[in-house]
Amino acid sequence: MNQPVIVPPSEPPSPAAPPAAALTVLYDGACPLCRREIGVYRGLRSNTPLCYTDISSAGEPLPPGTTREQLMARFHVRTSDGQLLSGANAFLALWSALPGWRWLALAGRLPGAAWVMECAYRAFLRGRPMLQRWASNLERSATRR
Repeated sequence: MNQPVIVPPSEPPSPAAPPAAALTVLYDGACPLCRREIGVYRGLRSNTPLCYTDISSAGEPLPPGTTREQLMARFHVRTSDGQLLSGANAFLALWSALPGWRWLALAGRLPGAAWVMECAYRAFLRGRPMLQRWASNLERSATRR
């Protein structure tokens, strides 16, 4: 008869070790709009561990089954269980983890609200290239001063 193997509990993580991220935010660091938005989110103190990954960097590994172009075309968040959320659902997941933004995540959970947000996000994506050019020009003007 096989005896069960008793495995001693592993040591708890050291206080200096960062907690595992509950959400990984995949953003386009080459986009001036995205950089600004992520800068706002990073400035908030969340109790939820967040990781921000610039997927415009060629050396950055991508989630399985995705391409850099797919990820840069829309906003994505990966949950701790590996689920990849996109568009409005990704924003709702992130906002629910951010102080001061949770109310917006709650509003987005009302019936039909996520659908409306997704439609608005898709409309924004159509104008995003023009807005990116505008933001890039503003950045260049600011650095010349």
